[in-house]
Amino acid sequence: MTETLHTIDAAADHERALIIDFGSQVTQLIARRLRESGVYCEIHPFNRVDEAFLDGFAPKAVILSGGPASVKAAQSPRAPDAIFALGVPVLGICYGEQTICAQLGGDVERSDHREFGRATVDIQQFSPLFDGVWAPGERHQVWMSHGDRVNALPDGFEAIATSDGAPFAAIADEARRIYGVQFHPEVVHTPDGARLLANFAHNIAGLSGDWTMAAFREEAIAQIRAQVGDAKVICGLSGGVDSSVAAVLIHEAIGDQLTCVFVDTGLMRAGEGEEVVRLFRDSYNIPLIHVQAEELFLTKLAGVDDPERKRKIIGATFIDVFEEEAGKIENAAYLAQGTLYPDVIESVSFDGGPSVTIKSHHNVGGLPERMNLKLVEPLRELFKDEVRALGRELGLPDHFVGRHPFPGPGLAIRIPGAVDREKADILRKADAIYLDEIRKAGLYDAIWQAFAVLLPVRTVGVMGDERTYDHVLALRAVTSTDGMTADYYPFPHEFLGACATRIINEVRGVNRVVYDITSKPPGTIEWE
Repeated sequence: MTETLHTIDAAADHERALIIDFGSQVTQLIARRLRESGVYCEIHPFNRVDEAFLDGFAPKAVILSGGPASVKAAQSPRAPDAIFALGVPVLGICYGEQTICAQLGGDVERSDHREFGRATVDIQQFSPLFDGVWAPGERHQVWMSHGDRVNALPDGFEAIATSDGAPFAAIADEARRIYGVQFHPEVVHTPDGARLLANFAHNIAGLSGDWTMAAFREEAIAQIRAQVGDAKVICGLSGGVDSSVAAVLIHEAIGDQLTCVFVDTGLMRAGEGEEVVRLFRDSYNIPLIHVQAEELFLTKLAGVDDPERKRKIIGATFIDVFEEEAGKIENAAYLAQGTLYPDVIESVSFDGGPSVTIKSHHNVGGLPERMNLKLVEPLRELFKDEVRALGRELGLPDHFVGRHPFPGPGLAIRIPGAVDREKADILRKADAIYLDEIRKAGLYDAIWQAFAVLLPVRTVGVMGDERTYDHVLALRAVTSTDGMTADYYPFPHEFLGACATRIINEVRGVNRVVYDITSKPPGTIEWE
């Protein structure tokens, strides 16, 4: 049975903020903004926070997230009453503000004037929440997303900002250090939001901001050593940033007690398999088993066009190959994974109910319980941007840790429909050209993710006075801060024309190139 023992908790000695989740789609952004200001924080569902939890967690500040429910509805979520007795600062965001008011003696009403999207708030009076950011008499842009609104304040509260749709757009009980905002400071559409959250954490709650990747590195290494002792550890390398950073961190802690298994599916971007082998064997001298399994994966995928089936086949095949190789390593006791904090959060629904599956995740975490290994997951407290920062702290090349995100199933989900070797090779070549042009234009770091998609469509073309009937290639590039929302990158038409010309000239099998201008939502970043 695979189990987790002694989870790496490199945050145990840091001051902590607690984020209580009411189911908002952007709760993770609250945590990211606090982490960016050097404050360690964790997200926990409202129904899993009780007095015993609060005693153990000992938060220095509490933030109540937004959520989809109405405070007026029967059995709608509430904040644990115990948080108001802790004596630490509390900030409610959107639904969080509404439940503060409902619980402390105010009133919330359903409003005919709903606010969704950009709005303007009028600053009514000074508050430490606004210190150095907003002043009385000023107007500022924020992002609203609410139907209900606060109608009456509890005793001790005052309105410190208003908007057309929310007479209590920001409220404060300065004596008890309890605050509420109807808008969302965590999203980029509230330009000053990160500074407001930093004011709450540092100026009001007095948190020192001692959360750095340098400190995390030293603490994590010590705790890996304490957890593992002299046992052997196996790490499943996908070739991506997360598992690579985890492997380098663990190797720094325990040296050759670690063996990495890199299952090469044949579905990676051009040159990435070779780079992984070169980096681990030559640069870091980490013991590495390189399994060439392209033929196996393509055989398993033959004729399969459903995206979920493709993901499941790739995940299951990866597990089978990995387990076979891991079984050859004698006396291995631990399995290392690059699990991140968003994976941990998303594995627990805020209301305990089932979550909608948009797409399956591909991770060694799908290993069957027949493997008798304990887990070591040194990155499970980190967000993706923190993993990149840790990678740089560990000396990984910037071009490696700064790569655009790449899905676990690889190119298979960038080939809608059935996958075969010819399509994978066509896509790999075209994708490499596209990324090369982006780098030459100096745009790579301005884009969150860019890639090509080989469509299950053939069109007629004319090349060299001959009729062709070849594939259509779609180019995709998006800007984002977190991958949860995204917009297409506005390339100049000249750039797109040059990319299309080069791809069609250099990649046999493509005679038409299109550019995807869909945002997320309504689309996803990947096509499958």
